[in-house]
Amino acid sequence: MQKTKIVHISETFVSGVYTYIRQLTYFCSKDDRFQNFVIYSGERSETNDDFIKEDFFPNVEFRRITMSREISPLKDLKSLIKIILEIRKIKPEIIHVHSSKAGVLGRIARLFYPKAKLFYTPHGYSFIREDISGNKKQVYYLLEKIITKIFGGTIIACGDYEFIKAEGLGKAELIRNGVDIDSVSKHIRPYNNQKFTIGTSGKIYIPKNPELFNKLALKLPNYQFVWIGDGELKDKLTAENIIITGWKSNNETLKLANEFDVFLSTSSWEGLPFNIIEAMVLSKPIVSSNINGNKPTVINSQNGFLCDKIEDYVNAFQILEDKSIREQFGKRSFQIADELFNMNKNFNQLIALYLK
Repeated sequence: MQKTKIVHISETFVSGVYTYIRQLTYFCSKDDRFQNFVIYSGERSETNDDFIKEDFFPNVEFRRITMSREISPLKDLKSLIKIILEIRKIKPEIIHVHSSKAGVLGRIARLFYPKAKLFYTPHGYSFIREDISGNKKQVYYLLEKIITKIFGGTIIACGDYEFIKAEGLGKAELIRNGVDIDSVSKHIRPYNNQKFTIGTSGKIYIPKNPELFNKLALKLPNYQFVWIGDGELKDKLTAENIIITGWKSNNETLKLANEFDVFLSTSSWEGLPFNIIEAMVLSKPIVSSNINGNKPTVINSQNGFLCDKIEDYVNAFQILEDKSIREQFGKRSFQIADELFNMNKNFNQLIALYLK
């Protein structure tokens, strides 16, 4: 039987985008109908080829090329030619592009192989960023609208807020991020912390708001704070009660996150973060910034708290010091994750779109 070839294209291959592609290729690799290819750039310092070998199914084929994170006409043209050549070699039935840079280059490349179906997942639009001006947001929005109008394809929004934005740009479907419930929950183990432990995971950079994470650690010196990950703003985490683990494989990350008493997200903006979903499957209470991307993961006073001020976070942690409340919230987190963010349910919807 001839397999349906799916090509994923991404410039960024770390954090949430990496997790999404890993989860999706894992899901499709268990289906004999599909053959998975990933065209990615290894230019970012966080990209770790050893983790790729450990985290992905061995039957996923990789094509590593150079793609620049920033706009560079000459470099982007070279990258585009390489993508076109790889697509012509693979001859895929489906091209799925991810995030901004590959979202542009991949959609242009598809013009040279138009028989492939085209899908685009933004993983958090640039125009929802909170570190840029309103004028820049408007420019990014118009660019997305123009590119979508010219090159077409179906937008696969991975979160509710992203879907609301995508509907105004073109043809869009909501397929929420999901995780393998069984695979993640097997990391649940008994643990015994000497101190009440609050943790997070991911890249230490502006969207994750490490400055707020540090403020909370400074305000609560009797708690232990842990950040699983690394990044350019690591120097913002100065509090003595913060442990920075550096980058870990997915299995190591889950083992460490299992030992958190509470999972904390201080993000300024998000699409729909995998780190929170995985923490929910590990039966953790969630304390999160009150941002649109995170809202689907938290029902206030049921499985966690959405916070606007420092005092909100402090009050949430004080409530969750009670182990019985933590256990109650953790059970509810698991239920919500299984209902909304179950990879098998969600990716079956995506497969149906692929084959439609």
